Amino acid sequence: MGARRSDRRSFIKLAAATPLLAQIAARNLYAQASTAIGKDPRQNVYSRLGVKTVINCRGTWTYLSGSLEFPEVRQAQVEASQHFVNMLELQRGVGRRLAELTGAESGMVTSGAAGAMAAATAACMAGTDDHHIWQLPDITGLKHEVIMVGGRSAFDSAIRLTGAKLVLVFSPEELANAVNENTAMIYTTDLGEKLQRVLAVAKDRKVPMLLDDAAGIPPADNAKLYARMKIDLYCFSGGKGLCGPQCSGLLLGRKDLIEAALMNSAPREGSVCRPMKVGKEEIIGCLTALETWLNLDEKKIYGEWNGRVERIRKLVDTVPGVKTDIYVPDDGNRFPTLKVSWDQAAWGFTTSDCVRKLRENDPVIEVLGSDNPSLVTAVREGSPNHKEHKEADHIELVSMTIQPGQEIIVGQTLRAILSAAQKGKSA
Repeated sequence: MGARRSDRRSFIKLAAATPLLAQIAARNLYAQASTAIGKDPRQNVYSRLGVKTVINCRGTWTYLSGSLEFPEVRQAQVEASQHFVNMLELQRGVGRRLAELTGAESGMVTSGAAGAMAAATAACMAGTDDHHIWQLPDITGLKHEVIMVGGRSAFDSAIRLTGAKLVLVFSPEELANAVNENTAMIYTTDLGEKLQRVLAVAKDRKVPMLLDDAAGIPPADNAKLYARMKIDLYCFSGGKGLCGPQCSGLLLGRKDLIEAALMNSAPREGSVCRPMKVGKEEIIGCLTALETWLNLDEKKIYGEWNGRVERIRKLVDTVPGVKTDIYVPDDGNRFPTLKVSWDQAAWGFTTSDCVRKLRENDPVIEVLGSDNPSLVTAVREGSPNHKEHKEADHIELVSMTIQPGQEIIVGQTLRAILSAAQKGKSA
């Protein structure tokens, strides 16, 4: 009886995948015909350099070039590239537009969320005083302590390069006790109730707070939410879910602090953040990305993203012994995400083996396993929460960075790899 139920479940899964399997067969025939007449779809500006492109199922990781820009962003950057402009006037004009869009007092475009962290820190230490701006990273006589709620991160060098000293706290009580006459800024990545508690302390002690929510868009309403909460400064990455230029970010908040951040940044010669240059094309592109998001139907987009991982799921579900689940993470890449797992010990095939197999393809297929190829490994050594590397019990595929049609390639490839592994035939 149990065997019959198992066979029935397998039949149902195979039936659900049949339309997708038909698409795969047709796609393979088309690819063979295109190659035969000299139209290899893999030929592009990257392949000519000997570099493989990537089907990105891992999410908006910087080492995988973030996300792809909206068509509106690319068009706006082309228009921006055709004129000269005073960069300070441009940033202030963009600040006014960002205020209209979000309800924040002002804003500016930075060189990513890390660039926003550095500019915000310099602003809170040096203000708009040219003598203090030129003095950094020498912090003599300046407020120079930045309280890091939750401890250090892999990105805190963006704060330290200004000369700031980190003060680590792990609770609202520790935060309140850590504030003193040298406190220049409070930094947090906390969200929800934790954010409310940190914000209450910052307001009570009258210390500027920077919220780093690099991957916080979508939802686009977060750009307005943090303004309604009257957070002093908050930032997003431009090259993640925002779908703007990879080398851009948004810093929003109090007008006086945004002006100070601008005075400590490019194009100002002598400012500590001068090397974090962002061009007119990126500035216009990042603004356009936010404008685009605020006019999109997010429910429809999430439906499309969910459909892509659902199609992959139907294909890999046909492999006996594979378990799948679709969920939306609470932080980081907040997009429909497919979990895929199997009995690694019984199969003699680990998640790392699967990741390696997927990377052997052309284009490379990247999924989320337990590795982080972009991490400076010493970061772990400095973390009080450091844990020894452990093999992940599943892989994840993040929908947002999978382009239309790629889910069929991914599902087909992953299905073939897992089928071979299940039969004990993987290399």
